[in-house]
Amino acid sequence: MGFFEKLKSGMSKTRENISGKLNSVFAAFTRVDEDLLEELEETLILCDMGVPTTEKVIAQLRDRIKEERIREPEEVRRALAEIIRQLVEYDAPEEKYPKIILIVGVNGVGKTTSIGKIAHVYKEEGKSVLLAAADTFRAAAAEQLTVWSKRADVPIVKYGEGHDPAAVVYDAIDSAKHRGTDVVICDTAGRLHNKKNLMNELDKISRVIDREYPEAERETYLVLDATTGQNAISQAKEFAGVSRITGIILTKLDGTAKGGIVCAIKEELGIPVKYIGVGEGIDDLQRFQPEEFAKALLD
Repeated sequence: MGFFEKLKSGMSKTRENISGKLNSVFAAFTRVDEDLLEELEETLILCDMGVPTTEKVIAQLRDRIKEERIREPEEVRRALAEIIRQLVEYDAPEEKYPKIILIVGVNGVGKTTSIGKIAHVYKEEGKSVLLAAADTFRAAAAEQLTVWSKRADVPIVKYGEGHDPAAVVYDAIDSAKHRGTDVVICDTAGRLHNKKNLMNELDKISRVIDREYPEAERETYLVLDATTGQNAISQAKEFAGVSRITGIILTKLDGTAKGGIVCAIKEELGIPVKYIGVGEGIDDLQRFQPEEFAKALLD
C-alpha cells in the first residue's frame, strides 16, 4: 500500500466524520451564501480544527469565493481542500547527516513506539540508526525501547533505571561517532508535571550534544496523541515552553474522528507535523505529506 492508500485506510474514522459532515452540508445547499459558510465553520470546529484555525480557514474561503466568483458548492469544496493543504504544508529542508533527534512527550502518547517506527523509516531509507534510552526515570522504559530496537534491527545504548539521562546520550554519541552512524534517536522522560526538572534535564542533554556533537544536525520532535484533541494543543504549548520543538509526531490518527487537529497544531503553534501514525504496525508511522493529507481528508 502506498502512502495515500494507507492514509485513506488509516484515516477512515476521520474521513467518514469530516467528509460525511461536509457532504451533508454541501448537499443541503444549492448556492454559495453566508449560511453555507456558517455551516462549514461549525463542522470544522466540531472536527477539532479549533476556533482560531477555523476562523482563518473560513476567512480565506470567503475571500476566494469573492475573488474567483465561485457559485457552486462543489467548487467551494475544492477551494477548501486547497486552503487546508496550504495550511499544513511546510518547507522541508534537505536532511543532513549525522543527525541527532530528541523525542519528547508525556507518557502514554506512543513515544517509545514512535522511536522504533522512525528508526525503521530511516533504516528503510538506507540510513544507519542508533537508539539512546535516555528515559531513565520510568520503570521498564529501556526494556520497551529494546523491544523496538530489535523490531527495527538497530543497536541501542541503555543503562538501568535511575541513571543520568545525559550520560546515556553522551555514550550514545560516542558510540555513533565510532560506528559512523547517520541518525541517533534519543528517548527522554515524559514528566510534564514537574516542568523545572524536565527543563533542567533537557538543558543538560542539550549541553552534552553541543559539546560532544556540534557537527550533528539537531531536531526535537514532540509526540502527541491525536485522540486527545485540543488537549494535544495544550501539551504542545507546555513543551514548547521548555524546549525548542522542531516537529510534531502525531500518533493514533487512525483512532480519532477529529483529524482537524493536524491543522490546528500547525496554525496555532507554527510547528509542522513531520510524522503521522495511522496503525499499529512498524510501517504505519509515515512522513507527513500535506497534499496527500488534504486529499484524503476531503476526497
